[in-house]
Parts: sequence; structure tokens; C-alpha cells
Amino acid sequence: MSRLKLFAPVIGFLVLAVMLWRGLYLDPRTLPSVLIDKPLPDFELQTVELGDQIIGKADLPDEPFLLNVWGSYCLPCLQENPILMAAAEQDVVPIVGVNYKDKLNLAQLWLEDNGSPFEFSILDESGRLGIDLGVYGAPETFVIDGNGVIRYKHIGVIDYEAWEDEIMPAIAAVKAETGQ
Repeated sequence: MSRLKLFAPVIGFLVLAVMLWRGLYLDPRTLPSVLIDKPLPDFELQTVELGDQIIGKADLPDEPFLLNVWGSYCLPCLQENPILMAAAEQDVVPIVGVNYKDKLNLAQLWLEDNGSPFEFSILDESGRLGIDLGVYGAPETFVIDGNGVIRYKHIGVIDYEAWEDEIMPAIAAVKAETGQ
């Protein structure tokens, strides 16, 4: 029994060292989402573009689309906007925005100044929809299938590499799976 007491700290140290070593090789942008393959949460919120127009889950596209979480305060959102604008111009898939924890007038000014890739943008001033989506912060982008089911989640800025290596394959997989 005394030998076990002698080796317990050594064994504990080795276990901790292996866990820390493993952590060095994890991608911090890869945060699991429990919502993958689950339907979008229900909501009724106003749009940024029209302010007083209330929309809900039933108003979302019935084909695969991107749901992009953004804010006027978000510099990375400004970085990814040209990529989303190009995707919207090429009509890759519809893009719906979720303006997360922002003010209506600031969101409208941002879209006016920087252009809008969105079919429409949902004003989530309280952040409730973002919480229901498991959002960590803006920007985040979801690939949603035509049945309103979350198929993929990208955390952080969509740059050209992420667009080509992650988003487009996720869109293609959803389109192939659903035949849309």
C-alpha cells in the first residue's frame, strides 16, 4: 500500500501531462454544436431592413441556405462581408442574416455602408435567438437544409480558404443529400 501512495503523484502527473499535450493539438475554432442535425429553433422577430416586419421560422427559405450571425460592432464581420457579397451575387445559396445583440439603426447603417448579402436580416437585439442557436459570438455561420435543419456550423470569419474548404463542401453535401 505504501508503494501505491508513493507512485500516485507520479501517475497523476503523467495523466495530466498527456491531457495537456493532447490539448495542444486541438483546433480552438472547432467547438462542437449539439444542434447539428436538429431543427432551427422557433422565433418571431423583426427584420433589420423593414424594422417593423415580423418574421418567423416559416419565412425562411425552403431550400438549403446560409444563416450568418453578424453585428455592426463586429470587425471580422466586415472582413467576411465581401465573400458573402460575392456568394450572393453568384446565387450560390440564399443567405439570411441574424443581427446579433445590436441596435436597429446601427445595423441598418452598416448594411447601407457596406452592402447586404442577405435576403433579409433578422434583428436579434436581445440575443435570445443567438442563445437558442448556441452562438458564442459574431461571426458564426450555419448551413441549413431545405427542411430547416442545421447541418454545419462555422465559428469565426469566413475567409476564401474557409469558403472553399469548409462552407462550399458543406453546401454541396446538403444539396446532394436533399437533391436540391
